Amino acid sequence: MHNSNNSPHIPVLLEETINAFKDIKEGDFIDCTLGYGGHSSEILKNYPHINLIGIDRDDEALAFSKERLKEFKDRVTLKKGSFSKVLKDIDFSRVSGLLADFGVSSLQLDKLDRGFSFNSETLDMRMDQKSPFSAKELINSYSLEELSKIFKEFAELKEAKALAKEIIKQREIKPITSSKELAEIISKVVRKKGKIHPATLPFQAIRMEVNKELDEISHLLDILEEKKPKGAIIALITFHSLEDRLVKQRFRKWAKKCICPPEAMKCECGNDNNLGVELNKKPIIASAKELENNLRSRSAKLRVFKFKD
Repeated sequence: MHNSNNSPHIPVLLEETINAFKDIKEGDFIDCTLGYGGHSSEILKNYPHINLIGIDRDDEALAFSKERLKEFKDRVTLKKGSFSKVLKDIDFSRVSGLLADFGVSSLQLDKLDRGFSFNSETLDMRMDQKSPFSAKELINSYSLEELSKIFKEFAELKEAKALAKEIIKQREIKPITSSKELAEIISKVVRKKGKIHPATLPFQAIRMEVNKELDEISHLLDILEEKKPKGAIIALITFHSLEDRLVKQRFRKWAKKCICPPEAMKCECGNDNNLGVELNKKPIIASAKELENNLRSRSAKLRVFKFKD
């Protein structure tokens, strides 16, 4: 077990995230993607009057964070599960802040037995290891259309169909059972761009599908839209253009005061239909200093929304 200050994962946009919640005085703070407690430990330190509800679907991350947040234990409640399910049972009347960081933790990526890495002998990629559906099932069972679709939509690959065909050709010879083997198959079809490994985007696409990551974000936004937690500050960190688009479009919708149809000559809706305000019109991205210290922050985008009091 690492000591509490020696986290295996560097949280992205840490200062910017803490700063996003500077107006919070008290109440409950939800970390939907607790991970290794990087963001949460700093939030608890900086805001002594709030209580944390930390959610994660990874047992290993929960065990680590329980240890890491020990000094704040009276203020911490940990819950296991996908946040879309756990949030349904939470009382939002006390919630003053909510954070979700949709990236995969460095520890999950780096631990070979989790099957996220190009060098792994397993093919897994599940965030919840008790979930029945892993990357191995996906790669060996999805049809040509299904594989092409995820590579096209989630990885925006030009070679989406060619890659799907190659995977099917190889699995007909024998099942594909390791990430290493899959990375080699991908490298035959997908051209290398700069220093980025050719399997980076296809692996991301597979991971997003295995863990239903876009669905989770949509469910989170639906729950928030339904609950409209009064005065709550919502900070969401995305790592993929599709994720960022989902968040951006929903925040824009929530910030709209006038909901009259475009053909209306004048406003008749009262011009007071917004649920709150976007605290940053443009996403907050990593500083040059952070990019130097943590390459994984290069695609991170933080958007912040505040619900009406």
